[in-house]
Amino acid sequence: MITAHATTHHRADRYTDGMEVLRRIDREAGQRIVDTLADVSPELGHQVVAWAFGDMYARPELVARERQLVTLGVLTALGGCEIELEVHINAALNVGLTPVEISEALLHSAVYCGMPRAINATLVAKKVFGERGLLPVSNIA
Repeated sequence: MITAHATTHHRADRYTDGMEVLRRIDREAGQRIVDTLADVSPELGHQVVAWAFGDMYARPELVARERQLVTLGVLTALGGCEIELEVHINAALNVGLTPVEISEALLHSAVYCGMPRAINATLVAKKVFGERGLLPVSNIA
């Protein structure tokens, strides 16, 4: 039987572990997500940190660069995820992906999810690259 104390302690550990992972890849963006959700759904903020980053992202089977490539592709394919794309394009840069690699991944996604979604994602990348002084990017074959 799991006691309330054990459950609370496990919950706190998952959150702490997730925040450590999130800070490593997203720097201050992770705390901004939690802060933004605090007055509307603090539990969603907790789950983003504890589950998405503490449990899933921290798994050793893929390295952070690989996880970010998958994430960029999925967010592009979903469409309407510009806020999340901005966070994850920054995270991709933080874990060592280059602007050319990111641009190429978004270009590649056009084959599977269509031009409009690839263009929208690429325009988010342009914003992030501009803010970080990384323009222009050339991935012409």
